[in-house]
Amino acid sequence: MRLLRSAPLEPAASRVLLRSAPLAPAASRVLLRSAPLEPAASRGLLRSAPLEPAASRVAHFDRNPQGGFTMVEMAIVAIMVAILAGMAVPVARYSVRRQKELELRHELRTMREAIDKYKQMSDAGLIPMEIGGEGHPPDLDKLVEGVNLVGQTQKKQRFLRRIPIDPMTGKAEWGKRAYQDEPDTFSWGGQNVYDVRSTSEAKALDGTYYKDW
Repeated sequence: MRLLRSAPLEPAASRVLLRSAPLAPAASRVLLRSAPLEPAASRGLLRSAPLEPAASRVAHFDRNPQGGFTMVEMAIVAIMVAILAGMAVPVARYSVRRQKELELRHELRTMREAIDKYKQMSDAGLIPMEIGGEGHPPDLDKLVEGVNLVGQTQKKQRFLRRIPIDPMTGKAEWGKRAYQDEPDTFSWGGQNVYDVRSTSEAKALDGTYYKDW
């Protein structure tokens, strides 16, 4: 009876052996899981591969560190300079013309004030009145030369230091109008100087003509 009871121990031992048998596939799974390490290393190598082209680009950029400007760069600079110069010239011309117009207005105002002062002193009897002059100066030279004051032969009254230059023509020549002349005439009757104007036929920046100022 003791021998029969102890006989089943062999199948139990076999079951222990069967249960421990799957350890081999588990070990194989561990080996399989660790196998992809090699492709990961290869991916690391692939990712580091582009370093070579970057190095080549740096080498390409610095291949001529001591070189000057290329022809294309010089052409671009020349075009930009030409554009800027083309923009500056009209502005400079406008400024010069504007300055001349201001000078013209100043000179006309100076001469007209001198003519008016001559007229006032003539009407007041402080200077002799020319025949047919209507109290106005006979010409512009008289404003520079001066007129003897009435009762004071040794004292003169001058109204201009000099005949101004017309900035539009560059000459000390002015169009004149007598008191007897028509307001819109450009010819001088010669009796006296009632008003002055520029002899330039050019048009001003505001669209008017200098001779009409």
